[in-house]
Amino acid sequence: IILDGADTTAVQWTWLMSLLLNNPNVMKRAQEETDIKIGKKKWIEESDVQDLAYLQAITKEALCLYPPAPLLAPHKATKDCKILGYDVPKGTRLFVNPWKIHRDPRIWSDPENFQNFEFIPIGSGRRSCPGMKFATIVTLLTFARLLQGFDFSTPSNMAVDMREGLDINMPKATILEVF
Repeated sequence: IILDGADTTAVQWTWLMSLLLNNPNVMKRAQEETDIKIGKKKWIEESDVQDLAYLQAITKEALCLYPPAPLLAPHKATKDCKILGYDVPKGTRLFVNPWKIHRDPRIWSDPENFQNFEFIPIGSGRRSCPGMKFATIVTLLTFARLLQGFDFSTPSNMAVDMREGLDINMPKATILEVF
C-alpha cells in the first residue's frame, strides 16, 4: 500500500505546494494556525494534526481541484438504467470522474479557484483508496511541519504554472521550483 501510494502522494504534495505558493495569504494563515495551536517551541506531532482545521480544509480543497487519481476505479452497472438520458446496459463499466464533479459550476460557485475550502473529496465504501487515511495523516503532518519551520517562495516570486500534465495520476505539466 505504501509503495502504491507514493506517486499519488508526491503528485498531491506538488499540487498542494503550488496552490499555497500562488495563494500566499492562505499559506500565511496556515502558518499562523500552527503557531497558535502548537507554538514555535516544539515540532508538530501526529496527535496535533487533528487541531489544525484550516490546514485540513486546505488539503481537502487541493484534493478536489487536483485529485491525484482523476478517474476512480471502474464500477459496473448492476442493471439496465438511464443516466442523464443515456441508456446504460447491465454490465457496462463506468468510471467516475471526481476532477469534473468538483469543477461543476452547477454545484460549486467558482469551482476553478482555490477558495472557500468547502469541498469534501474523500470517498468511502469498498472501492475507496485503502491508503487514504495513511496518506492524509502523512500529508497533514508533513505540510504542518514544513509550514511551521519554513517560509516558501518561487523564483522571483513568480506565479506557479498550474497546467496539468497527462498521466494516470495527473501531475503538473511543469516542474515546481520552490525556495
